[in-house]
Amino acid sequence: MFHDLKHTPDDRDPHFQQALQEVPGIVPPAEIVRLPKIHRKTVISADDAVKGILAGDRVALARAITLVESRAPAHREAAATVLRQCLPFSGKSVRVGITGVPGAGKSTFIEYFGKQLCESGHKLAVLAVDPSSAVSGGSVLGDKTRMEELSRLPNAFIRPSPAGNALGGVAAKTREAMLLCEAAGFDIIFIETVGVGQSEVSVRTMTDFFLLLQIAGAGDELQGLKKGVIEMADAIAVTKADGDNLRRAQVASGEYGRILHYLTPFTPGWTPKALACSALDGSGLTDIWTLIQGFCAQLRQEGIFESRRREQNTQWFHTLIREAVLNRFFENAFVQRNLPELENAVADGSVPVAEAIAQLLDGGTLRAGH
Repeated sequence: MFHDLKHTPDDRDPHFQQALQEVPGIVPPAEIVRLPKIHRKTVISADDAVKGILAGDRVALARAITLVESRAPAHREAAATVLRQCLPFSGKSVRVGITGVPGAGKSTFIEYFGKQLCESGHKLAVLAVDPSSAVSGGSVLGDKTRMEELSRLPNAFIRPSPAGNALGGVAAKTREAMLLCEAAGFDIIFIETVGVGQSEVSVRTMTDFFLLLQIAGAGDELQGLKKGVIEMADAIAVTKADGDNLRRAQVASGEYGRILHYLTPFTPGWTPKALACSALDGSGLTDIWTLIQGFCAQLRQEGIFESRRREQNTQWFHTLIREAVLNRFFENAFVQRNLPELENAVADGSVPVAEAIAQLLDGGTLRAGH
């Protein structure tokens, strides 16, 4: 009797109508309300995206970020239009990069910290970059699950994105997503990075304040994370400073404070600080926000804040130039025709690598001077 269950019954069938009438509690066919089919738009239009973003619509913001992240050539013009029209409304947030060693509790820290900021009237956007699989290219994208309470707040927006092949621990389109969030009225932007160690440096080129999360008892405190990342930090927060771990966290923060004293500050005129905090009881989080506010106020007063933003925009410009040239290279018809053959020749050792590259550049009229 169950062999036809895979087929949806036709409610015009007389046997089906009779069955509905005979079963208590079932709405008879005459009372069935037929709902129109909903056709979801796969891609939001540029006009709808801009209107929604400027109105603070989080759904429109999410779809606009998807449009900007798209690699499809057909979406480039619409994405460029959205960014161009939103750009005048961006730049008014405090941008905070948050990184740290695995196990430092970045997501837990951000959720508790973010809830405090939202409850005090701020609008917070979290751009959480998940590590991508080197095998499949996919990512876990679990930050909305880990930040469940924060994601339910009306003045919070969480956007997980796969890091993909982007270097520096941030997604390729994180900058654009940040600008769209600012245009939507979010006055604080957190960028939670992958936490991959010394390669995690590009976050420094897109944020105002760089916060490094560390844990106590991880061995030599200086070796807990690569020295290069410590040198870029505007502050170090030793997490999990509660319970039996409180004393160890306080000692570790003191050691980091002494380390920072001997390093050249990344931000001119600013002395990096080390603090202890807990996302379990909230201790130390108010001190961190006060520190960030003091940092921004000092940099604005000294004219460093705006000059750094201008420098970051220039760096972004050159990064996108390199990306555009690389895309143009691989989209070139000559390159697409000859690349597989030259790859095989290089793999076999019959053609030197430099010669193969020269052939592709010459044939694709991409040689220097053309």
